[in-house]
Amino acid sequence: MVWAALAEALRQLLLERDYDSINMGHIAARAGLARNTLYNYAHDKSALVLALTRRAGRPAVERVTEVAARSAEPAADRMREIIEVVLESFRDRTMQLVFRPGSGAPVAEGPDKPFHAIVVAVEDVVRDGIARGEFRDVGDVHLVVELLSGVMRAGAERIGRDPAAFAATVRAAREIVLASLARGQG
Repeated sequence: MVWAALAEALRQLLLERDYDSINMGHIAARAGLARNTLYNYAHDKSALVLALTRRAGRPAVERVTEVAARSAEPAADRMREIIEVVLESFRDRTMQLVFRPGSGAPVAEGPDKPFHAIVVAVEDVVRDGIARGEFRDVGDVHLVVELLSGVMRAGAERIGRDPAAFAATVRAAREIVLASLARGQG
């Protein structure tokens, strides 16, 4: 319940003011906690944002992991579904915080970060697609997935600015990602 209150407090504060002007005191007050109690959950705003994005992103991570594991299905179909799942998660305003400078929550850097498991799952789907001949051999799979994460980030930021653009953004992200992996591309 405390985590839900913290996430809601941060969401409300972001509607009222700029991220950089929000401090731990504001968050604690809005969540109905003593400031000292808030420090039991995170030592600073960046750590709090990282914890909140991890919690908010957990359903997407679990879903992507499940989709990626369906190895009997074509890799392209799994990739289409993964793109939608990931972009859907960014409808949650808390998830938009991963893009804030200094938020402490980069998208995929290291196994302790919120979306590392998603990156690993996507790399597995790409490797599987290459092995089956569905995707072209892209060489450095990690690099290609890292570059494609820029497409997803742009899509997530677009959805954050304009939630009504969700369907069009999913379509465009699918088109770009799948075109970059398609056989015959060079």
